[in-house]
Amino acid sequence: MKKKIIPIVIAIVLIIIIGGVTFGSRILEKYSYSKERADLNAYYGITGSQEAAIVLQDEIVEEKARISDGICYLDMATIHKYLNDRFYVDGGEGLLLYTLPEDIVRNSIGSSVKETAQGSEELGYTAAIWEGDTLYVALDYIKQYTNFSYQLFTDPYRIQLTTEWPSYEVASISKNTQVRVKGGVKSEILTDVQKGDQVSVLEQMETWSKVKTADSVIGYVENKRLTGIRSEQPIPVTDYQEPEYTSLTRDHKINLGWHVVASAGGNDTFNSVTANAGNLNVISPTWFKLCDNEGGYTSFASADYVQKAHDRGLEVWALIENIEYKDSISMYEILSSTTTRQKLIDSLMNDLITYGIDGINVDFEQLSMDCGEHFVEFIRELSVACRKNGKVLSVDNYVPRDFNDYYDRKEQGIVADYVIVMGYDEHYAGSKEAGSVASIDYVEDGIAQTVKEVPAEKVINAIPFYTRIWETTGDGISSQAVDMVTAEQFISNHGITAEWDETTCQNYGEYTSGDSRYQVWLEDADSIKVKLNVMENYGIGGVAEWRLGFEKPEIWDVIGEYLDK
Repeated sequence: MKKKIIPIVIAIVLIIIIGGVTFGSRILEKYSYSKERADLNAYYGITGSQEAAIVLQDEIVEEKARISDGICYLDMATIHKYLNDRFYVDGGEGLLLYTLPEDIVRNSIGSSVKETAQGSEELGYTAAIWEGDTLYVALDYIKQYTNFSYQLFTDPYRIQLTTEWPSYEVASISKNTQVRVKGGVKSEILTDVQKGDQVSVLEQMETWSKVKTADSVIGYVENKRLTGIRSEQPIPVTDYQEPEYTSLTRDHKINLGWHVVASAGGNDTFNSVTANAGNLNVISPTWFKLCDNEGGYTSFASADYVQKAHDRGLEVWALIENIEYKDSISMYEILSSTTTRQKLIDSLMNDLITYGIDGINVDFEQLSMDCGEHFVEFIRELSVACRKNGKVLSVDNYVPRDFNDYYDRKEQGIVADYVIVMGYDEHYAGSKEAGSVASIDYVEDGIAQTVKEVPAEKVINAIPFYTRIWETTGDGISSQAVDMVTAEQFISNHGITAEWDETTCQNYGEYTSGDSRYQVWLEDADSIKVKLNVMENYGIGGVAEWRLGFEKPEIWDVIGEYLDK
């Protein structure tokens, strides 16, 4: 009997041993540390031998840098996004430009020389290189005009970019260990760290922490391997001192009236359009009209006109516009050429100096999105010339909307003296529905959005001295822009009783004749006063009016009350 039991016992013992070994192996496999190493090129998304990953602060971003002859380069889109959006490329003329308050720094793409007003400087490296259709600029060149620090690490190439220096948590490694892709012993190894190494602690969890090593590898380490967690404050990089963009903003509110001058004879209407405008302090005659793609413009500038204005105590800010000959010019061609921009600026400065004109008012409307960066560069370069010659630079803008943000009001607010919001044309000739030219919500929104980007003292809000008479029929809708007197005559002639509309803060009237419905939202002393009160509440730099001669005399009394506050 015993002999029969012994084999059974042995079998059971063997089964238990085998099961234990199997179970133990599985437990060991589950809790043992993986020795598998991650493919770092794949981890960083590097696909070429000259590519470098970018670690911005404590994050690996999707953009890549380029390494050429040991020099680190970034493409322009990445530079604009993360470092400095003032660098400008003229691909046609092969130039990289950077505009300072009183100078334009130039580099011929592919060269190691930069040119300034003081002369040429050898950099010792190529500042910018083309790779196909992409321009790359050396980080060392960018650092000449931008505050940031960078370090280049190898195997694989990666660049640590630092643009901000807040306090951060650090810890020491208590025992040799590994940094892993994820928190878990089975996760692949990114790199090894040694006892005493210091790491930045980015995020602490229950048993693992997300860290960044001294050579900018970001991964996970067990909490039990971290010791001495503490906060440190880095020393900010201040290698580059941002220059001051001085402005010619006045110490009083601006009251600017646009004077439409369609011919040389139009200058003779100066006396009539200013007869009642005793508190006007700036007049902007529409003298300059772009007329060709080489930066040429027609001019009705008059020294006698300027003298008359000065005798009246008025500054003259001559307007340059692009609408009169819009069908025969290309704003992209004009603005995207450095040579053409400079020719235009030189011509404007010559006229301003020759005629004694006090400033320039840029009114470039209906620009396409692809013109945006070139328009902004034109304003930067024009500001340099204005600053050197003591001329005021003002720029006209639409009420801010997502679809016109490429006008870059923020940059205008830095380099220009005044940013003018054209607070009208809420409803215009091509509108699909009848409505106010400038309802109070529309006006206030334009001001509120602009002062988020531009210092309030540099903002001028333009108000309309006109309105539209709308006609709606079964065939569609049409309108006619009219001055204040004509609008009131329309109301009177048709026996309309205009009533105050709280929504638009305007007097509104309508009537029907046959199958036509006529509507008008009046601009008058009542509506203008409400607009001026809003402007006063925002503390902006003044008011502008489109256009002189369209107002009723009593409007100037209302504007005078605003100026005196």
